[in-house]
Amino acid sequence: MHHWVDVAHKLLARGEAAVLVTIARVEGSAPREAGTHLLVTREHVWETIGGGHLEWRAMDVARQLLRQYGQQGARHVERFALGPSLGQCCGGAVTLAFEVLTLTDLAWVSALHKRLGAGEASLRSVAFGAPGADAAASQQQGGPVMLTALDAAEPLAHPHTLTRDADDAACSFWQGSDGWLWLTERLAPSDFHIVLFGAGHVGQAIVQVLATLPCRVTWADERTETFPASVPPNTVVESTDTPEAIVTEAPPGAYFLVMTHNHALDQRLCEAIFKRDDFAYFGLIGSMTKRRQFEHRLRDRGVPPERFERMICPIGVAGISGKAPATIAIAVTAQLLRVREQQMRQGAPAAVQDSGVLN
Repeated sequence: MHHWVDVAHKLLARGEAAVLVTIARVEGSAPREAGTHLLVTREHVWETIGGGHLEWRAMDVARQLLRQYGQQGARHVERFALGPSLGQCCGGAVTLAFEVLTLTDLAWVSALHKRLGAGEASLRSVAFGAPGADAAASQQQGGPVMLTALDAAEPLAHPHTLTRDADDAACSFWQGSDGWLWLTERLAPSDFHIVLFGAGHVGQAIVQVLATLPCRVTWADERTETFPASVPPNTVVESTDTPEAIVTEAPPGAYFLVMTHNHALDQRLCEAIFKRDDFAYFGLIGSMTKRRQFEHRLRDRGVPPERFERMICPIGVAGISGKAPATIAIAVTAQLLRVREQQMRQGAPAAVQDSGVLN
């Protein structure tokens, strides 16, 4: 998820300027990848480009730009070598793109915020000063920010003014035939969609861990009073008496976690999930005894036994045996991330063979 869009939208709507810092290009080894963002105001920061001295320098440059250009806006590009001068030993270099966002940027930020909220992807294109320009020229606006609606899976396409061929990178940065430097990035809602059933202690702990990750969470329970008063921005609460409908409505590639207060409800949800063959992950909290009981009951309900290998129970990475909610939450989230990375590398569902948390 692009948390900076939500924050920038709120800041600009109340008239507060901010600087959007984007890793535009990475050469060699670096703490984060191209397309990573940092949002800076005079007193606060959101997200991270990797921490360390690089981030400190980025914040310093951003706040200098705010002091000088916080009323009219500006853009700036700077390359940082990740060596002794920054006290970092990554050995590579990063090019950072700085955009001072003011009230004049509210229109495109609002449009982007609305599109992402509706589950739509956008291509964002921004022009910066040409390399070698003097300091004053490097702060030119370079025209409006361009947003183009696109399918989330559509390859990144460059504006017609550019000389470089299109590629599939989520973020590209280069010099165009017009003499400007161009930053183009694809911004899309996260396709890491987790459907969590159960708002008990473990469910609440998992939601708090997932709040720090680029994912979307649908959190369902029959008991409205069990949900906390506030939930993270990436979480949508579903208080419902028909949780099976949420299984049906979940997008392809969803990650299902079943951990309700009721074993009978858990079983109904398992049966509903097994009616689908397009989920990325299905985890049921419980012990091996619970797993064997559920396999027997589900077999009697007509679920083919060969499907059971896709049900992860017990859940969580092996080697973590603690049963405290926070411990289980970390073990389960680590397993989700492992499966997620395997699938991103392979482009296909990955088997989970190292479950270890009991409950």
